[in-house]
Amino acid sequence: MSEQLTERRVGDVTGRHVEDLAGASTAELIRHLSEQSARLVREELRLAQLELRHKGGRAAKAARMFGGAGAFALYGGGAMVAAAVLALALVLPAWAAALIIGGVLFVVAGLMALQGRWHLRLATPPVRTADSVRADVHEIQQRTRGRR
Repeated sequence: MSEQLTERRVGDVTGRHVEDLAGASTAELIRHLSEQSARLVREELRLAQLELRHKGGRAAKAARMFGGAGAFALYGGGAMVAAAVLALALVLPAWAAALIIGGVLFVVAGLMALQGRWHLRLATPPVRTADSVRADVHEIQQRTRGRR
C-alpha cells in the first residue's frame, strides 16, 4: 500500500492533466486545489499511519526483548547471590552466610531507595515557568481590561 501512496504521477494526483486545467476558471482551479490538498493530506496521514504501525511493531518486539533480558538478568542475579551464599558457607554455617548476604542486599536496597528519594526531591515541578506563565496571564488580563 505504501508503494501506491509514494509512487504517484502528477496526472494521478490531480485526476486531470495539466492541459485540461489550462482553460479552467479561477473558481474551478481553487476547487481543484482544495480537493487536491485534502487528498494529499489524507494520503500523507495514511502513509504516516502505515509507517507508525510498522515502527510500532518493531518497538513492541524491542520491548519484549528488553523484558526478556531483564528477566534473565534477574535470574542471573539470583544465581550470583546463591553463589555468594555458597562461597561464604565454606567458612561459616550456611544460615549465617545467607543472613550476611541478605543483610548486604537490604543495605544496598536501602541506599538505592535513599538515592531515589533524593533524586525525586530534585525533580520538582517547573516553578519558575509556572510563575512566568501566571505573570503573563496577569499582564494580558490587565491590558485587556484597560482597552475596554
